[in-house]
Amino acid sequence: MAVGGGGGAIPLGSVEALAADWMLEFACYCLCRHFGEERPAEFQRWRDVAQALLTGLSRISTQQRKKVYVCQLLMSVAEGKELEWHFKNEERISPLESALSFWTLLEREEMKLDKLHEDIRRLLQIQAVAVHMEKGYFKEAADILERLFTDSESDKPLRVKLATILKSKDPYVPFLQNFSYNHLISKIKSYIELFMKENENNFLLQAATQEVESKGLGAIELQNPPVNVKKSPSSSLETKQRPHSQKHQVNHVLGSLNSLQNVENNGDALARGRKRQRWTNSEDLELKSGVRKFGVGNWAKILVHGNFKNRTSVMLKDRWRTLCRTDQS
Repeated sequence: MAVGGGGGAIPLGSVEALAADWMLEFACYCLCRHFGEERPAEFQRWRDVAQALLTGLSRISTQQRKKVYVCQLLMSVAEGKELEWHFKNEERISPLESALSFWTLLEREEMKLDKLHEDIRRLLQIQAVAVHMEKGYFKEAADILERLFTDSESDKPLRVKLATILKSKDPYVPFLQNFSYNHLISKIKSYIELFMKENENNFLLQAATQEVESKGLGAIELQNPPVNVKKSPSSSLETKQRPHSQKHQVNHVLGSLNSLQNVENNGDALARGRKRQRWTNSEDLELKSGVRKFGVGNWAKILVHGNFKNRTSVMLKDRWRTLCRTDQS
């Protein structure tokens, strides 16, 4: 099917794809805005819109990557403390681990990394462990610590520090208070503020702004301000609890994006909900070749340059340990 245009018929699919890109861009902007302003109801509404758009993607174009990763980062961080549902359904990857995976992908889209990027990565690592300790899930916190950190020397100081804290089983030590969940939220707000400035000229935002101004709709809204509903302490983005059905929608989106080829080849995001699959001989050879080329511990680099399907850097690390044990026996 085609639609008319000045230069002749245009395939409807091309029109839909462009419109969907505009909608995703606008939904991402709205998510960032409501996350930054701590408006949980509005954030949830636009999260549902973003999920629907992401589910409909058959692939992620180069210009869409950053928007997709930002949306998934914010949705994962907003669920960062929702652990009960996670354990009840035996999900292995926690929300903040998922957020860290998307942050890794976001870092690869940046022209250069600065201290803000480093701070957010460190806070995600720390809080992925800390939120479990706060609820008394010490075994799960230990498992996460094992999954998050590679064997590289750069990771060692923080890994050792968190391991020592975990042994004490005290989630309120000064170190964790200095790198609190609220601190994480604050840093992410700083990042998305910069992101919004880069994307404030998106097409739908400009078009809607012009329409509102031309029809005087902004003045009408000012005359009829929305009712100010007093928020309870539990309604913030950091602590808001959501129905299980909404959590299932997040998993559905993650599962859909898992199938996208350009995500499969670029990092350890979207591991959540993935079924366990047997390692093939060709993958083992690819892993061994990557270790010879880049060295043990550089799992993210090996993943990006290797020919792996539906694997994460954590999976590469675990498989390498298995191969080492097999060779020794």
